[in-house]
Amino acid sequence: MKTSGNTILITGGATGIGLALAEAFIERRNSVIICGRRRTKLLAAKRRIPQLEVRVCDVSRPAARSSLVRWLESRFPSLNILINNAGIQRSVDFLKGSRDLRSADEEIATNLAAPIHLAALLVPTLRKQRVAAIINISSGLGFTPLAQVPVYCATKAAIHSWSLSLRHQLRDTGVRVFEIIPPMVATDLGGCRRRPEENDRAMSAGAVAQAAMKALETDEYEIALGTAAGLREQRERLFSRINQ
Repeated sequence: MKTSGNTILITGGATGIGLALAEAFIERRNSVIICGRRRTKLLAAKRRIPQLEVRVCDVSRPAARSSLVRWLESRFPSLNILINNAGIQRSVDFLKGSRDLRSADEEIATNLAAPIHLAALLVPTLRKQRVAAIINISSGLGFTPLAQVPVYCATKAAIHSWSLSLRHQLRDTGVRVFEIIPPMVATDLGGCRRRPEENDRAMSAGAVAQAAMKALETDEYEIALGTAAGLREQRERLFSRINQ
């Protein structure tokens, strides 16, 4: 698939992996729309990359998703790539009963419900294009979960499963389904910056973006990056090791 001349929506595109993807696609002469919850972050992204189109949208909310899709259909009828990148990660301790479940509901709505609903809403538009794609950003933690963030890991495992089914259902259309599976990435995921020693081990958001480009260019529909490849292959043994 070509990585130039596309019209692309990236959810959660104002920071981290989303912004790195936006920058990489702009460099390759694509039209890129990013959406996110925080206007200040979106405007900062546009100052950095003036070619971006930005839209405030909390994709976890059904009404906001519907409004976003109507706007896209009106303004960008040539949209041919959806990148489901928006995600949140929270610690959930079930020893505390239901105290943390509000965070869990937010994670499920953002990480799982939003990609599923956006894909369903946009598949009719994508199918009108000669070539189109849905790119889902999952995680190595979907294969070997970190028990401290159990709901996040579960949503990413679900995204992997859903990507397989979606790819199968769309196999006879022009819509291709890609899954990018990063390891730990040096972003603000989880609401705070990672410790320096963690960032030393983490992949950069730019490296994830470049891997996504390679996957598109070579039609590699599922690509696990860095340590995520090992997590995918050795899930049971590693689960006991990282959750001692």
